[in-house]
Amino acid sequence: MISITGLPAFNDNYIWMLVDSKSQSCFVVDPGDGEVVLRACQEQGLTLKGILLTHHHADHTGGVARLTSLDDISVYGPAKESIKGITQKLSEGDIITILGHDLAIFDTPGHTAGHISYFGHWQDHEPVLFCGDTLFAGGCGRLFEGTPAQMRESLTKLSNLPDNTLVYCAHEYTQANLNFARAVEPENTDLQERYQQVLTLREQSRPTVPSRIVDERKTNPFLRADVELVRKAAEIQSGQTLSSADETFAAVRRWKDTF
Repeated sequence: MISITGLPAFNDNYIWMLVDSKSQSCFVVDPGDGEVVLRACQEQGLTLKGILLTHHHADHTGGVARLTSLDDISVYGPAKESIKGITQKLSEGDIITILGHDLAIFDTPGHTAGHISYFGHWQDHEPVLFCGDTLFAGGCGRLFEGTPAQMRESLTKLSNLPDNTLVYCAHEYTQANLNFARAVEPENTDLQERYQQVLTLREQSRPTVPSRIVDERKTNPFLRADVELVRKAAEIQSGQTLSSADETFAAVRRWKDTF
């Protein structure tokens, strides 16, 4: 059985730690801070076997040098990005095996040009998705290097995963994301219910992730660009006629950038 724990880092990052309790070994996803990982390994008596990277930003890769300086470990990462320390470059269609479990690789550009995500349909666990800064709970990443069409294609790919897929994104942005989503779809009852649940969790200083794909489809405006009410809201806010889901997505992303 693999357990997954979020190690808080910086102000709002999560470094996901995948632990095999039988072998007392682990992998980490996007270790922006190596000391956080080393401390967790020491406290839990774990051996770090490898690192999974989704993209090149420093808050996801900053701990790689520190962690690889201590031991010869595997570092998986995107083939289309230059990240020092990667030992195996990955792209769409690749499958890797970690801790006895398979993870399939998706190209998910948009936030960065070469961003990848990891998906596993594990028999002893609900399906899992490690998506970095592509899909957030209630939102999506800013478009630093990709186009709106690229990001929407990436998000559509992820939204087609099984309903019960657990979405392990890399930041605790859910409350702010859903607050924006309420401005886009104020009459969405699923969204209002989810927002109240998130408020309760945050009042208790509890994490709001992972979320589930089925809930993202119901409440995340960036997965709902083909919904008429979302298009109409984006048209009113932008003052433009939007003739496609890509145009609607782009307008919603611009709206969020200045919200």
